[in-house]
Amino acid sequence: MLWDNQLPRIIEELYASRDSSPEDCLQAFEELKTGLNEGTIRAAEPHPAAPTGWRVNAWVKKGILLGFRIGHTVEMSLRTCAHLADEAAGTLDAGFQFRDKRTYPLQCLPAERNIRVVPGGSSIRDGCYIGRSVVCMPPMYVNVGAYVGDETLIDSHALVGSCAQIGKRCHLSAAAQIGGVLEPVGALPVIVEDEVLVGGNCGVYEGAIVGKGAVLGAGVILTGSTPVFDLVRDVVHCREAKMPLRIPAGAVVVPGARAITSGRGRELGLSLQAPVIVKYRDEKTDVAARLEELLR
Repeated sequence: MLWDNQLPRIIEELYASRDSSPEDCLQAFEELKTGLNEGTIRAAEPHPAAPTGWRVNAWVKKGILLGFRIGHTVEMSLRTCAHLADEAAGTLDAGFQFRDKRTYPLQCLPAERNIRVVPGGSSIRDGCYIGRSVVCMPPMYVNVGAYVGDETLIDSHALVGSCAQIGKRCHLSAAAQIGGVLEPVGALPVIVEDEVLVGGNCGVYEGAIVGKGAVLGAGVILTGSTPVFDLVRDVVHCREAKMPLRIPAGAVVVPGARAITSGRGRELGLSLQAPVIVKYRDEKTDVAARLEELLR
């Protein structure tokens, strides 16, 4: 193994060199994927000394991009029993076709983690970590570099983007979109900390951090430039300088609107979407969370 402090340096060198052949890169890349699959290597990880509490591992992102560089596109279509019978009879039609980089096949999930992937069109790409007892409802998708903590539920039509970090015992509700941030390599990806409830049709993008135990009501959209109005603490949470938007731990966020107060927007009576923190988690909210656990 190259991982004993050698792999980051090797990945950095291979990424910087355009002369490296795919064969030169493949061993290091496969070891990177093994670490990502096992959760021992992460694109971003908790770090108490970092201002955000999280540290980006840019070399990991470079390794992921290296995999795209060296991989060529290959056939990845599924062969069902019916397809095999048709193939034997010489009557096979095109069916469902899938083609992708050979370096990024579907991941083989270890049985000992007790991961449930309910049949129905879900995909988990090689090079991401899926924790113990994670439940995946169809169809959902987890991209390369992502990390999904133990006992999290990923509901139907939910996306976990490249390098996104999801904590333990989270619930990503139906159609929730958790963006990733693979590039730029030094940028913090989206972080969803432990025990967060992300409501249906929510979107979290551009490196936003959702603090432990927060609740995002259905339809909340968070981006790097989204101001979030905290009615409880009478502050506005927003991205400042190099600090990302951070939703405080335990905050309950719902969709809101903010009136445009000048110009043509005011004349037309228009408003802009504005997420609002209406409360912080209490016993009643926690009862709802426990009900979510019972549904798994």
